[in-house]
Amino acid sequence: MFETVKELLVTELSVNADDITPEAELVSDLGINSLELADLVLICEEKFGIEIADDDVTSFQSVGDVVDYLEKSTAAEEKAE
Repeated sequence: MFETVKELLVTELSVNADDITPEAELVSDLGINSLELADLVLICEEKFGIEIADDDVTSFQSVGDVVDYLEKSTAAEEKAE
């Protein structure tokens, strides 16, 4: 999942691949602004077929936070099917 998120950050938001680690903070380390974060959320929702609540987005501080959330959400989605 980390590699998928990394690829999305590089291809969709033009983030430098070398800067992306699970610990990298979206805003302070990668320079992602609120509009780009909204784009990332929409891209993830489309790609993984999930819905990310606005309240959940506020917990996305690092790349690892996004990865963890997506892993949990996609696992829950698979169980529901």
